[in-house]
Amino acid sequence: MAPQETRTPTPSPPIPSPPIRTGSTAPEPPAPRAWPARLVVAGIVLAALNLRPAITSLGALLEEVRDGLGMSGTVAGLLTSVPPLCFAVFGVTAPRLARRFGPAAVVCAGMVAITAGLAIRPYIGGTAGFLAASALALMGIAVSNVLMPVIVKRWFPDRVGSMTGLYSMALALGTSVAAAATVPMTDALGGDWHAGLVVWAGLAAAAVVPWILLVRARGTGDREGPASGTAGTRDREPTAKTEPAPSAPPEAGTPQPTPTPVAPSVSAHEPDEGALRITRSRTAWALAFFFGLQATAAYITMGWMAQIFRDAGVAAGTAGLLLAVTMVMGVPLAFVIPRLATRLPRQGPIVVVLGLCGLAGYAGLYLAPAAGAWAWALLLGISNCAFPLALTMVGMRARTGAGVAKLSAFAQSAGYLISIPGPLLVGVLYQHSGGWGLPLALMAGLMVPQIGVGILAGRDRTVEDEATA
Repeated sequence: MAPQETRTPTPSPPIPSPPIRTGSTAPEPPAPRAWPARLVVAGIVLAALNLRPAITSLGALLEEVRDGLGMSGTVAGLLTSVPPLCFAVFGVTAPRLARRFGPAAVVCAGMVAITAGLAIRPYIGGTAGFLAASALALMGIAVSNVLMPVIVKRWFPDRVGSMTGLYSMALALGTSVAAAATVPMTDALGGDWHAGLVVWAGLAAAAVVPWILLVRARGTGDREGPASGTAGTRDREPTAKTEPAPSAPPEAGTPQPTPTPVAPSVSAHEPDEGALRITRSRTAWALAFFFGLQATAAYITMGWMAQIFRDAGVAAGTAGLLLAVTMVMGVPLAFVIPRLATRLPRQGPIVVVLGLCGLAGYAGLYLAPAAGAWAWALLLGISNCAFPLALTMVGMRARTGAGVAKLSAFAQSAGYLISIPGPLLVGVLYQHSGGWGLPLALMAGLMVPQIGVGILAGRDRTVEDEATA
């Protein structure tokens, strides 16, 4: 009998196991929804459109408002100093309010305040009432100013440059449209400056809508926003995720552990908000002075440039258009400059170019204000793009969400405090000297330290490293 051959069964190829579904055994991490992000983008754009019309619409009609309210040049200078004063006083409260009520709620309240202030200030009567209503609108602008960079950092951490550019473009667009359209709208409404100012309350009312929706969408706009300083991992930027090494396919029938959502980790060397003492950072101070000096130039420009051209013999409507040209330069450049800044380790070269444009513009306003008006408006528009650069550097000079919130509040509040005397001093010099020679010399002189501190603020370092060193 022949021996029977023993055959070893050939192993069949492993059957890929189906994906493990954990929905019935453990809650899955919530999938990100597209509509809250789109709503945030819409809210950011609409909010940015409303952050300057309260100021530039007044600048275009400053002579009419002065005559209607009986203001002197000094009081008008005080009026142009109210924006940075309000930004400094109320902006510092934004992180605390965001921790308590949620950032979307704070920005929503800010839009409501802008709407109310713009609606009542032309009709409240008297200089004091006009100033008080303007302060109400500026309070809403102040808290939104501080929270916008934080919201951008939290919702779009990998697109800080492009989103800051979009925000800055919308801000520049709102600024320029208000400067260009206020005088023609006033003429179309019968030449009444009250009506010419109140129309901007409608734009502010439109900005309230997306933020109300974000506040109502609990867990999206309000909880995932920049509630800086609140304990917990959601207050920090997620660290980069490391993909696990591939493993062999699990054998059929082998029980697998249920994956558990893991909160974003934070490296041990990153301090929490309580440990971050922002005033110890030299970069924070440099950024605050840079922010303050560029704000000084911006508010002098918005408050007085149309008047400079009108005193040089330029018609009121043309002067408003020139101011609009200065502001509209920020629309394309506000998108280009942040993207360029995020690609450079140091932002000093951009600071120098913007500063030189400002010096050339002020020199032109002194030598030939009417003959070269369009050129000077373009140069000063380029120079004013130091604002989106400053916002971009706020996002770049801090690693964590809490750091961005603190740096934004500190740089903007301290910066606006620094900028308060500038517009007021220009009004005093203009009234007592009878011309624009001394005010323009002051503007040009302030551009030099702006370049210096901007170079320091643009160095490649973070406030967390400096504040805890």
